[in-house]
Amino acid sequence: MVPSRYRGPCAVLALVLLLGCDSAFCLGQNDTEPIVLEGKCLVVCDSNPSSDGGVTSSLGISVRSAGAKVAFSAVRGTNHEPSDMSNTSMTIYFDQVLVNIGNHFDLKASVFQAPRRGIYSFSFHVVKVYNRQTIQVNLMQNDYPVISAFAGDQDVTREAASNGVLLMVEREDRVSLKLERGTLMGGWKYSTFSGFLVFPL
Repeated sequence: MVPSRYRGPCAVLALVLLLGCDSAFCLGQNDTEPIVLEGKCLVVCDSNPSSDGGVTSSLGISVRSAGAKVAFSAVRGTNHEPSDMSNTSMTIYFDQVLVNIGNHFDLKASVFQAPRRGIYSFSFHVVKVYNRQTIQVNLMQNDYPVISAFAGDQDVTREAASNGVLLMVEREDRVSLKLERGTLMGGWKYSTFSGFLVFPL
């Protein structure tokens, strides 16, 4: 029996979904709070539902997977020798994936594609070796630079351009690293590129 104060579209949908979810659920204080079906489902009553990959009804109720997690971390295990493709795009490529929860990081292209709208955290650490010039690395969201980092000390043999940021990312946005200044010759070993979904919107 659902108490009268919980009756309404959200409570009814929660009861229906319970038949397909092997777990208990907790009703919120009002129709704007999420109802969590622990284990498999998350029901959210939202008057302004967003297109984030969840299933949204005409009542403004979004059903999402409670286990939907997104994270990646890629590393360069060898020195990067320039290819025709890398010289043209100036993309910084990685050759190993340490973490790829959700499989949204394309190792071959070295590009992350967001599966849903949300706030994401990104960080990078790009190493230059034996290169007496300044390098500039841009974090690219689609085709636009968001943040940059520089490494230009000519008195050291190894130096890293590092930075990090929280970003509002739309579904299917692409995030990558681009060498804006300098060359790709003889560096990048031990460089890393990581990101994860902080929370969906």
